Amino acid sequence: QVQLVESGGGLVQAGGSLSLSCTASVRTADFDEMAWYRQAPGFPRDLVASITRTDSTIYADSVKGRFTISRDNSKNTLYLQMTNLKPDDTAVYYCHGMTKQLKVWHYWGQGTQVTVSS
Repeated sequence: QVQLVESGGGLVQAGGSLSLSCTASVRTADFDEMAWYRQAPGFPRDLVASITRTDSTIYADSVKGRFTISRDNSKNTLYLQMTNLKPDDTAVYYCHGMTKQLKVWHYWGQGTQVTVSS
């Protein structure tokens, strides 16, 4: 079965930086799309950034210019580099992968906590 494991979360001050990693038990090159989502208390789970097989990217307006999503297929790892962090970035960040064969498959990591203090 497919496993996605996030790491790199922690506590940082506003204006600081963090880098998150998501390591897959399968080839990340085989995902049609990978993404980072986040969920803060009282809010729905929102898309932060996504990347396709062809490296097209989409970012939420709230993180444009501050976050960068990338993938290293040789390491089967997805990354999210976060800079100029704000308290509103505080959330559990989830790694997501999607594949399409005979049907659509969605895979989720367990999440990693990011807390930004003011």
